[in-house]
Amino acid sequence: MSTVVVTATGTEVGKTWVTVAVLRRLRTLGVAAHGRKPVQSFTPGDPTTDADELAAAGDEAVDRVCPPHRRLPIAMAPPMAADALGLPGFTIADLVAELAPAPGLALVESAGGLRSPLADDGDTLDLIAALDPEAVVLVADAGLGTINLVRLCCDALGRERTVIVFLNRFDPADALHARNRDWLVTREGLGVVTDPEALARRLAALGGPGA
Repeated sequence: MSTVVVTATGTEVGKTWVTVAVLRRLRTLGVAAHGRKPVQSFTPGDPTTDADELAAAGDEAVDRVCPPHRRLPIAMAPPMAADALGLPGFTIADLVAELAPAPGLALVESAGGLRSPLADDGDTLDLIAALDPEAVVLVADAGLGTINLVRLCCDALGRERTVIVFLNRFDPADALHARNRDWLVTREGLGVVTDPEALARRLAALGGPGA
């Protein structure tokens, strides 16, 4: 399967909202697109987790999106959550091996920010190295401080990798948002999009038809 990893500059930036929105739009474009969440941690009692939302958007069972034993009901970085719950540790290789095959394009949403711990032996940067995806979507806030965070993440990812920056909550009438976008494009040479439709169209060629 073709893969795109969706990560972010930090927590609560909107990875899941972006992934779900793009997943829905890809499917309306006729692309066989599916969501994958290798591991997730969440507040106990949360009625709708990231995996649930991705499963609904991709019209498939939640267990294919995220294995039951990788859904951890405690709001900590996944390896910390597993330890706090008394569960066995796991590695990046474990998460990769457990990804359910998906026809077409798999949007693999990570947890936390790019360098947040994802497993006992690595973070999303290590997951990206293991998967070698066709592209990485880096979700960032559109407002103050985003240039610094985007640059740090892109330096870690390496400029040889295809990275698409998605500025979430972008308001074209906000002068700071517009200047941040323009700076990232003109000064940093990055591909920047600000709405799910544009991102879906950029990713559509990676998955091919057949939704």
